[in-house]
Amino acid sequence: MSTDIRRALSVVLIIVFTGLMASRTAPASEPSESTESLRAGRNFLPTPVYTVEQDAEVLRLFKGLRVTDVSDGMDKAGLWHTGRMSAEIRPLWRDTEDFTHRFVGIAVTARYVPTNRPVPGPAEAGEHDQWVGRWYRERSPEPFVALTRKGTALVIEDALAADVGSIGSNNILAWKSRGCVGVVTSATARDTDEIAAQKVPLYFRRPGRGIRPGRNEIESINRPIVVGGALVVPGDVIVADGDGSGRAATHVSRRAWKRSRHSARCSSSRTSDICSSTLSSSASASG
Repeated sequence: MSTDIRRALSVVLIIVFTGLMASRTAPASEPSESTESLRAGRNFLPTPVYTVEQDAEVLRLFKGLRVTDVSDGMDKAGLWHTGRMSAEIRPLWRDTEDFTHRFVGIAVTARYVPTNRPVPGPAEAGEHDQWVGRWYRERSPEPFVALTRKGTALVIEDALAADVGSIGSNNILAWKSRGCVGVVTSATARDTDEIAAQKVPLYFRRPGRGIRPGRNEIESINRPIVVGGALVVPGDVIVADGDGSGRAATHVSRRAWKRSRHSARCSSSRTSDICSSTLSSSASASG
């Protein structure tokens, strides 16, 4: 992999591979941050930013790999039990002919949290619609849409206990039209019959029926999130199929990718055919 690609790579039933970084304690002589500035809140994990060309190069390296191929490669790279999402997060639908439920994409993340705001009682239809519209605009919008582009995998951490469908047949189709190749959520989605008919890849935990107003609020976009017990960082590569997904940091991805390719060659004849068409062209990039 070219040295200028410094990024996290990821794989879905859903697996997330995290890079291992040594923690350190600040020297005693290092001035501490003021208590008052910390009261306003602070993020400690950075969000990496990559170019379209860097995205395309990483996606090319993972083209044709299955979740199990990458999982085996991560094991061989010494990253045992690293970043695997809960097996409860599964594909909404499967295509066992053309495998169109599978995808490889670059993570754009969003986090919705449960609301603790009061909701109005019974109201006239027009008044209710106005309240819903205000909530969508002010408390639970979709600011991450501006970040979606060709090859995006949208990964959402949502309010797990809420019976809410932040993802539905309308917005998921709009995301697809902007280049989103698939969606992974820690929680729920609605309109599942229509989404299955639309053939937009969706990996989720269970159906949710309510609308976002009165149930959740947007907390952040393109920040590190947790989905299925695994850390997902913006820019990670998400590989999704019937077995799940995962993530790997770039400084280990080179080893993991080479071992994943080897695992793919040694598995089914169909996967071997996929690999034989890409191994030679990818060899120079792997080093």
